[in-house]
Amino acid sequence: MDSIWTKTCTIPKRTSLQKDIKTEVAVIGAGMAGILIAYQLQKAGKQVIVLEANRIASGQTRNTTAKITSQHDLKYASLIQTFGIQKAQQYAAANEMAIAEYQRIIEEEGISCHFEQTSAYLYSADKSKLIQEAEAAASLGISAHFINHAKTPIGTISAIQFEHQAQFHPLEFLKNLSEQLEIYEMTPVQTVEDHTLKTPCATITAEHIVFATHYPFINFPGMYFVRMHQERSYVLALENIPPMNGMFIGDGNNKLSFRFYDKYLLLGGGSHRTGDNRYGGKYEVLREKAKELFPDAKEVAHWSAQDCIPADGIPYIGKYSEQKPFWYVATGFQKWGMTSSMVSAMIIKDLIYGKENPYAEVFDPQRFSMEAAEGIAYEMKEATKTLAKRFFKLPETTEKELPVGHGGIVEVDGEKIGVYKEKNGTVHMVDIRCPHLGCQLEWNPDEKSWDCPCHGSRFDFRGHIINNPAQNDITLK
Repeated sequence: MDSIWTKTCTIPKRTSLQKDIKTEVAVIGAGMAGILIAYQLQKAGKQVIVLEANRIASGQTRNTTAKITSQHDLKYASLIQTFGIQKAQQYAAANEMAIAEYQRIIEEEGISCHFEQTSAYLYSADKSKLIQEAEAAASLGISAHFINHAKTPIGTISAIQFEHQAQFHPLEFLKNLSEQLEIYEMTPVQTVEDHTLKTPCATITAEHIVFATHYPFINFPGMYFVRMHQERSYVLALENIPPMNGMFIGDGNNKLSFRFYDKYLLLGGGSHRTGDNRYGGKYEVLREKAKELFPDAKEVAHWSAQDCIPADGIPYIGKYSEQKPFWYVATGFQKWGMTSSMVSAMIIKDLIYGKENPYAEVFDPQRFSMEAAEGIAYEMKEATKTLAKRFFKLPETTEKELPVGHGGIVEVDGEKIGVYKEKNGTVHMVDIRCPHLGCQLEWNPDEKSWDCPCHGSRFDFRGHIINNPAQNDITLK
């Protein structure tokens, strides 16, 4: 399931690291955040290397909808209420600055990446919420206003318009920046101890280490595994649709996202907690909606994305832990990875140089709030429930009863096993314990994968790892 970005841009391969090296900064992860952090640090004069377990932009960056926006759902009214006006202003200003910084880099480097300034719209049937949010965003310095009758892809409805936002082709952008950096692909970092990183073929010594791996794979210190969960969402790329101006997202449980790239409309939706696969058929739901809204549309690609959702709704950007002042982290971007990646680059660059960053406080990973405490308690409850399920809930079917072309947890010789039956009759059996922290994996019928409801690790039906924080494949049976 290649995204429209991978179908239209190829980034040249890099070699893996085969010898021990020393560097000032080692960045783990070559997605949008890792590349931007490395680029900003190198431009400022630091010696930087980037270590990537797979290929450049092979993780979540290739699956983004690539909206560069400070419009983050109904965000700013709740930010002011929960964190106060000062921190809410930091959040708003950081994301507005991120948009401007993308434009600056693209113009300075002469990058051709379909960059386009446009407006972002949040639409809803609840006018009162929109008015409150528009007033909150405007009070924080964002050019946002309420529109009573906005023309959107779903019809005329109330909306908030955020002006001076942008969109682009993320891989075309990264292809250019990555050419300027020392990047090693197929070089997974297996362990990190103080200033030492170990990969299968080399040891790296670094003064500073940045974890830009989407979800941190080091559990202690930091304990990010109890401070956020992951969610999945789905996208169709459609053609034969009249062009529209702007980026759109709805409010509510069944919200849809729209934006144009070139001649394609990107229609997104179907968000759910990773591993909660009770309601399959997410792509089919989007296809039915596309048929309803755009009868002449033709699907040219479909794919899915995964997002880290922090306990209090704000990314963790800054020092990884008080115990490791030379480690840094960028995670918890929610659905807004493009601006959050640039915010990460600006904050982490200043931290490494010992400079005060005006936005750093609100994103500080060591922050504490009652909302975060409630979120952490909920995450721990969900993880405990899933762990208990592995031991106490018996499978409802046997391997023989599982239909061809389906997957699920079955009982084999008194043991719970994950099984997928290919249409040709080939049977794949795997351990249903996630190698990260032992939670019970669940079958995802939309993508034929085994997903962890606790922390979001994912594996294909053969047991090969797709998404972290797990670092190893599932054991085969």
